[in-house]
Amino acid sequence: MPTIQTERLLLSELTPDDAGFILQLLNEPSFLDNIGDRGVRDLDGAVRYILDGPVNSYARYGHGLLRVSLRDSGEPIGMCGLLKRDTLPDADLGYAFLPRHWSRGYAIESGTAVLQHAREVLALPRVLGLVDPANQPSIKVLERLGLRFERELRMGEEDLHVFTTEAAA
Repeated sequence: MPTIQTERLLLSELTPDDAGFILQLLNEPSFLDNIGDRGVRDLDGAVRYILDGPVNSYARYGHGLLRVSLRDSGEPIGMCGLLKRDTLPDADLGYAFLPRHWSRGYAIESGTAVLQHAREVLALPRVLGLVDPANQPSIKVLERLGLRFERELRMGEEDLHVFTTEAAA
């Protein structure tokens, strides 16, 4: 998968070299509260997460979560990309950023690039967005990206709202 560039960001495949960054991101209180505990507690766990999740997804589906880095410095600030879950018919947009990089438009900028790639390169007919109904900042991001509320969904123990890029019928 090629690196995606935006005005301020680079989106590229995660590799085991990103383990330190992933360990930090996945253990942020905001990640744990809004996305969930992935059980990653050390660098070996972060490498397993990268290999079993994003790297496996690149090989299997041609897409996955990407490292989002600042173009100017190369500093990793988050991840954004497409996830394919066996329980859903379409890929869904996922994103998470270190809190010190919130409120700077990075989720919108990277999400726009990922959705454009999904449409123009991957030719996906629609992309979903899953969000905890209480996570208003993430709902606003999805809405600004053009996704619209479709339905409620129970996934495991969680009640989620499903948003979609597809226009309501």
